[in-house]
Amino acid sequence: MQVRTLALRAALALAGAATLAAAPLAAQAPAQPSAPDTAIRIVLLTMGPGDPVWEKFGHNALWVHDPATGSEKAYNYGMFDFRQENFILNFARGRMDYWMEGFDAYLTADHYRQLNRSVWAQELNLTPAQARRVAELLRRNELPENRFYRYDYYRDNCSTRLRDILDQVLGGALKRATESQASGTTYRWHTRRLMGQGAANGPMFTAIDFGLGPAADRPISRWEQMFLPMKLHDEVAALRVPDANGRPVPLVVREQTMFTATRPPEPARPPGWLGGYVLAGLALAGVIVALGIASRHGAAGRFGFALVTSLWLLFAGTGGLILLGLWTATDHAIAYRNENILQLSPLALPLVLLIPALGYGARWAGKWAVRLAFAVAALSVLGLLLQVLPWIDQANGHAIALALPANLAIAWAAWYLAAVSPDVRLPEKAPKAQRKRLAV
Repeated sequence: MQVRTLALRAALALAGAATLAAAPLAAQAPAQPSAPDTAIRIVLLTMGPGDPVWEKFGHNALWVHDPATGSEKAYNYGMFDFRQENFILNFARGRMDYWMEGFDAYLTADHYRQLNRSVWAQELNLTPAQARRVAELLRRNELPENRFYRYDYYRDNCSTRLRDILDQVLGGALKRATESQASGTTYRWHTRRLMGQGAANGPMFTAIDFGLGPAADRPISRWEQMFLPMKLHDEVAALRVPDANGRPVPLVVREQTMFTATRPPEPARPPGWLGGYVLAGLALAGVIVALGIASRHGAAGRFGFALVTSLWLLFAGTGGLILLGLWTATDHAIAYRNENILQLSPLALPLVLLIPALGYGARWAGKWAVRLAFAVAALSVLGLLLQVLPWIDQANGHAIALALPANLAIAWAAWYLAAVSPDVRLPEKAPKAQRKRLAV
């Protein structure tokens, strides 16, 4: 009953799409209009971004319209399952096996309509032989022995798989037209653009941005840029291919917007959040300095100092361990050689205990707290100074702006507390004369 309801809703909402897929191409129309239409048609479906993080980059599929069999199947390469064996472990290690699968095209489009994700359909001006070749490649890829592949978010994903199929049947025309053309962008640029829509995405934006290494800042070509479904949509729309007479004609014979989402469109450029990170870093540093001074004058100051510094140091140290693990123990090549490990250092983890202890007057913590805090701060400063070198080209200003002030403030606080820490901590109710004699 549910399937029938969805099919009816899809047929009503997407009636125009049925006409789009079924209509013969003018350049390839049969000589006798009354002859039955048996030509396979290929339609590129492009879906706009959604709400979960894995939907921010959009999606796409190839719709095979086959009148001979009555099949209307949309094939996509973005299938994964949270219930897969060792899903979390494989995700962390960068060894995710995605698969491709075909579904009813109308129900596929209606599914994205219900998710309030825009849907565009582009009928491709392929010869009958090319259309049959696309359909055959997709059917072969759907076989159980062929359907799985090792997923890479930038270099081998749902969009690049469709790009490669189209390029193959077009004799390499798509790659020739785009491989040597600079896009003027990078993987990080697009990631920031698509992840930075709204302040609510700030934590996820920060986590992903800090986790990307210098490979994400390499300029990419228009060919590589088609890891994004909307860029594949745009390049396909711009491409011209030879017709039967050798004349260049548009690859897209017609396009239709099947559904327009009410959500905001994709941002045209990344958000300018660097100033926000600078303010956050300076504010955090100011709070640490103020609480470090206040910790000498009462329990509230000591508690606040211990809380704020331990939270930041736990974040920085854990982040550093994750960055180190991504570099040395995973297949996430996009995260290798990440200079943010100088801003988020694993050396911060021992300070989670040492700095609060020093704030509470523990003499044993002083020497190592100062040494480690100065080492963490020195690494942050080194990360900033390295930016002047021509071969250091990672765009990590956000991480430097947030971490450097905080790490410097903790180093100062460690030095200050170690310098003024009394040999003996007085009870809260000690006589004033005794406190004056022992206070420094």
